Amino acid sequence: MTQNALKDLRILPKIRDSLSYLYVEHCRIDQEAKAIAVHDANGKAPVPCASLAVLMLGPGTSITHAAVNVLADNGCLVVWTGEAGIRFYAQGMGETRSAKNMLLQAKLMADSASRLQIVKRMYQMRFRKALHESLTLQQVRGMEGARVRDAYALASLETGVAWAGRSYRRGQWDFADPVNRALSCANSCLYGIYHAAIVSAGFSPALGFIHTGKMLSFVYDIADLYKIEITVPVAFKEVANGLSGLESRVRHSCRDAFYMGQLLKRIIPDIQFALGIRHQRDTLAGSEFDTDEDMPGGWWDPILSEVPGGENAAEEKEGASENGSDDP
Repeated sequence: MTQNALKDLRILPKIRDSLSYLYVEHCRIDQEAKAIAVHDANGKAPVPCASLAVLMLGPGTSITHAAVNVLADNGCLVVWTGEAGIRFYAQGMGETRSAKNMLLQAKLMADSASRLQIVKRMYQMRFRKALHESLTLQQVRGMEGARVRDAYALASLETGVAWAGRSYRRGQWDFADPVNRALSCANSCLYGIYHAAIVSAGFSPALGFIHTGKMLSFVYDIADLYKIEITVPVAFKEVANGLSGLESRVRHSCRDAFYMGQLLKRIIPDIQFALGIRHQRDTLAGSEFDTDEDMPGGWWDPILSEVPGGENAAEEKEGASENGSDDP
């Protein structure tokens, strides 16, 4: 892929058309042509990074500068994680260069009325039915708690896996029971996919609506839409199938579930629906959220909201004086 081609990011595969994720550990990654290759004890495996959504790097992984460069050029998010993908350490940059979605997200989150509306819409998406307007946020949260509790109980009944409640403490991984380890592993895969999609589409992972105070709050908001559908069944099923290689089997099962559920095709529409962006797009046309990605970023102005950037204001002022057009 040439440097000129990279100027038009629309030629890159859409997130909905990508492979979901690849988790690797104890290996070396380098560039191979316009892709990457993974080297481990079993040999070399080429990876078509142009169609990969997120690459998760586990412990014992080394990666060359050239490999990171080609991954970034192809819009693949690189995430550095702990063992089994459980802990999150760092991330690369997504493929968009526009801040319009993040600006809109910040505007909606900062306004209490719009934030409450979005929170209720997110809960409504989980229930997949309309919620009565008279319900308070506390009542809706109680309904959600009951829904999650019933889902765990049903999964336990269907698989025969004992369930004593959700319990996970970072740093005490080995003390958690198998089903809680499986759930955490499955959820980390889900977070990785949504994190990649959120960054790729130009949103902020930190600006959550239901969740707050964490750098992945918005990731948790969106990922919670599908835990009951995907990660809970996967975790209980794999524990029921035995404990040998549990975390690895959970990751592979999640990848299959993501594909079967067409998750990558649903992520961006789900985010747009949750935030009401399609409705907002017409009303915000021509505003600071409608920035041309090919042009330099604008300058914020307290009166005009935004003025064109990429120009030297001092030179513009001097030119205006010489032409006699600097009237107050």
